[in-house]
Amino acid sequence: MGAYVLRRLLATIPVMAVVAVFVFFLLRFAPGDPAAIIAGEDATAESIAAVRAKLGLDRPVLEQFVLWLYRLAQGDLGVSIFSNLPVTRLIAQRIEPTLALTLSTLLVAVCLAIPLGVLAAWKARSLSDRVVMAFAVLGFATPTFLVGYGLIFVFSVKLGWLPVQGYRPISEGFGPFVETLILPSLALGMAYMALIARITRAAMLEVLSEDYIRTANAKGLTTRRVLMLHALKNASVPIVTVIGIGIALLISGVVITETVFNIPGLGRLTVDAVLKRDYPIVQGLILVFAGVKVLVNLVVDLSYAALDPRIRY
Repeated sequence: MGAYVLRRLLATIPVMAVVAVFVFFLLRFAPGDPAAIIAGEDATAESIAAVRAKLGLDRPVLEQFVLWLYRLAQGDLGVSIFSNLPVTRLIAQRIEPTLALTLSTLLVAVCLAIPLGVLAAWKARSLSDRVVMAFAVLGFATPTFLVGYGLIFVFSVKLGWLPVQGYRPISEGFGPFVETLILPSLALGMAYMALIARITRAAMLEVLSEDYIRTANAKGLTTRRVLMLHALKNASVPIVTVIGIGIALLISGVVITETVFNIPGLGRLTVDAVLKRDYPIVQGLILVFAGVKVLVNLVVDLSYAALDPRIRY
């Protein structure tokens, strides 16, 4: 097990290296000149050239890349072109709202989707099953921004139960903190819940047809014990897999959700950096997101042996 963990950790190095190379050169070869944007619309060619020299954009691309890698190896993600602040500081300032939104969405989605999927499998081909699957199809097909605006219209504008936009840190009180996360978490987690519910139903249907489930029922065990202890535990591997894969769905949805609900997190920072062509911020954020995804995949792989003792590394 220890050797497997070590191999997986070492395997993340080339993955992150490929991501770094791709991101750096993709942004550099994209149309547009950040020096011209920084200098302004009425800037002269001389002032644009001065800005380009100050930022090091006048150097060969390969030289810029080697210098960037050298700084990255020291934990330096660079300095923002517009704010002139370290990228690590900007990310640290914005990480709390994004982390709170992601964790709350993950909690809500898992706690709602798995019971719905179990119910749909238990009541297969019944009205309950059709309702759950209809919700899953609708939730997965509806864009996140549309769900967000719909929730704002109903629960904020019409009913006035929850704030329209913004974020309140937990230091200002647990109640306001939760209130500002309810609607964003539901909007961000709708497609995620739909995906988990569908996979849970499919995995449970396969397990419920096994002989040991019929044996458990023949022994007179309660339905709850059969479903939760015998069926769900043995169907957990594909469910955990899709939960881990869905983290990428959450990361991409954070950008849209934070924009809709005006949450000052990494998603908003990403949008602002892309619009301004602030290369260091975009590169740092993509590396952070890629690192989170790699870490989640490692945790999911390691959880297989705990969930199913038949799996050995």
